[in-house]
Order: sequence, then structure tokens, then C-alpha cells
Amino acid sequence: MEAFESLLREALVVTAILTLPVLLLATAVGAVVAVLQAATQVQEQTLTLLPKLLVVGVAVALFGRYALDLCARLLLDAVARMPAIVRG
Repeated sequence: MEAFESLLREALVVTAILTLPVLLLATAVGAVVAVLQAATQVQEQTLTLLPKLLVVGVAVALFGRYALDLCARLLLDAVARMPAIVRG
């Protein structure tokens, strides 16, 4: 059971590593756009979505290779731990 728990913990850490930077970038861009909208009193909904979409797309394009490498290492680790998990 310890092998499964450590694998699950590692998977949660990988998930956090992969999602937190993108979420933080989207949040920061959203806050900047909200301040600009409040200052200019332009309340167009596409102005809030487009910058976030662009920033998230660029972040995924730049860090996608690292993310796939991290996922591949996690998969190889999970396959290597399979006998210990099955044995219990």
C-alpha cells in the first residue's frame, strides 16, 4: 500500500507542477485586464477571454515539452512500481 500512496503523492505533485504556473499566469492576466477595464469602463467580454487564451496558449507551447517529459517520467515510474503495488 505504501508504494501506491507514494505514487499517488507523486502524481499529485506532478499535477500541481503542471497546472499552477498556467493558472497563475491566467490569473495575473485576468487581474491586469480587469484593472484596465475598470479604468477605461470598457466592459467587453471578449477582452477578458482573448488575452488569457493567448497567454495560456503561449505558456503551454513553451513548457509543453517539459510537461510531457515530466508525465513520461511519472508513467515510467508507475510501470516500474506496478509489481510492488499489485503485491500490496
